[in-house]
Formats: sequence, structure tokens, C-alpha cells
Amino acid sequence: MRKEWLGGAMLLVMQAGCNHGDRRMGRPLPQPGPMAIAVLHDARGAAVGRATAQDVQGALRVTLEVHGLPPGPHGAHIHTVGRCDPPDFASAGGHWNPFGTWHGTLNPAGPHRGDLPNLDVGTDGRATLAVNVPGATMAGLLDTDGAAIVVHAGRDDMMTDPAGNSGARIACGVFAPG
Repeated sequence: MRKEWLGGAMLLVMQAGCNHGDRRMGRPLPQPGPMAIAVLHDARGAAVGRATAQDVQGALRVTLEVHGLPPGPHGAHIHTVGRCDPPDFASAGGHWNPFGTWHGTLNPAGPHRGDLPNLDVGTDGRATLAVNVPGATMAGLLDTDGAAIVVHAGRDDMMTDPAGNSGARIACGVFAPG
């Protein structure tokens, strides 16, 4: 048994060496691109989370971490305007939708670029989400009026235009180069 385990360990070391060798042979590992960061606030102005966006291999990688939110599913979307004026965050505009599609990943005429999966907040008020938005870029996200990330009061049904019946906006953060 010991020989098998040692053999497996050797195999891992050899594989790691091969990957390192690939970089030396002119095939660098993909590097992530520029990043944007948004600090989310609730309507009272309390910080309730952080989001990042970063170019990665033909997509925009969006991560979201929140705390202090009500438990349950919440719609999360990227919005077209880089403003988050409380208390309703209407200043963030509609969903990021550069191609004029309908809302929702379950909608045959959708989705918007800004449609993200529901954020499932636990009983401790915390949740995380990480998703790739295919074809999206930092240049598109940080256009002349910027962009915001918004968390809604309720679950997104992933179908109903324009916002999946996800309710009021309860948290918002403006993306800024990071």
C-alpha cells in the first residue's frame, strides 16, 4: 500500500512539474484581467457586502459576498448605471442589457447580461455567489456611466421581464476599478 501511495504522490509531483514546464515552453497559464470592486450598502447606508468583477477567458467573473441580509433567496443583478442613491436605489437604472433581450435565464428571449443566479442568504444573513457571464467584459461593464450590482428583496423567477418579480432593491454597490 505504501508503494501505491508514494507512486501517487510522485505522479502529482510529476504532473505539477509538467504544468510548470508548459509555462517555460511558451504556453503561459491564462492570467485574469483587470478587476472592478463594489461595496454594497443597504438603504440606511450600512455596508452589507462586496462584489468583484474580472475579465477571465471570454467572460466576466462576478463574485458577491453579503452579510446582514434577510434569509432566503434574493435576486441579484448588474444594473446599467453606476449610482446607488438610497433609499430605493432606482438611480442604478435597469439591468445591464446591451442586446435588448428579455429578462431571465429561463426566458427563451433572454437573458440580460446583468441577470445573475439567485443569492441564497442563510439564517446567519450571509451568502456568496460566483458566476461567469459569457461574452461580457470589463470594458462593457465600466462604460461611460458605469455599473452597479443590486440585491433585491425577493427571489428572481428567472423569467418575468424586466426583473423576475424580485421586488424592491435592498442593497446596492457601484463598481469601480480595483
